[in-house]
Amino acid sequence: MSVQYIEPICHFLDQIGIQTRYETLQGPTFLPGLLIQNGTILIDQEKLLYPGDVLHEAGHIAVCTPEDRPHLGGNITDNHPDKAGDEMAVLLWSYAAALHLNLPPDIVFHPNGYNGNSQWLIDHFTTGQYIGLPLLVWMGLAHNPDPNRPEVGFPNMLHWLRPQKHGGT
Repeated sequence: MSVQYIEPICHFLDQIGIQTRYETLQGPTFLPGLLIQNGTILIDQEKLLYPGDVLHEAGHIAVCTPEDRPHLGGNITDNHPDKAGDEMAVLLWSYAAALHLNLPPDIVFHPNGYNGNSQWLIDHFTTGQYIGLPLLVWMGLAHNPDPNRPEVGFPNMLHWLRPQKHGGT
């Protein structure tokens, strides 16, 4: 685990309202050294391999409705099959968060994740091909990019946490 990345990531998450806590995790976890429990990200500093995975897991919490956040736990898509469709929004959210923190995209999209598609995701996102952006817009988290007003369009976010139960703003 690289402290140079994990500390600013956890500070950012705390600022936006996603709780993190360091603790020793027993047993297997979906991602090494990470577990979501009741909407809080538990981090085992000895087992965490990729600090960017913390941002990805935070994205799952962020795109959930406020009502669902406190109940999230374990493997999100296995425990909540209705959340499987959120994955594209989570990918974009974690990309925007990495940019916000001035982290290289490969900190989140590391070569050992994303079923071997990390570089493909980086290539698409860094060239403005934001697959899944309509979902983030529908959730009220972002606006579409606007070349006349780049400060208000994605990858800048309107909100870091989904503001309401159903999409829209």
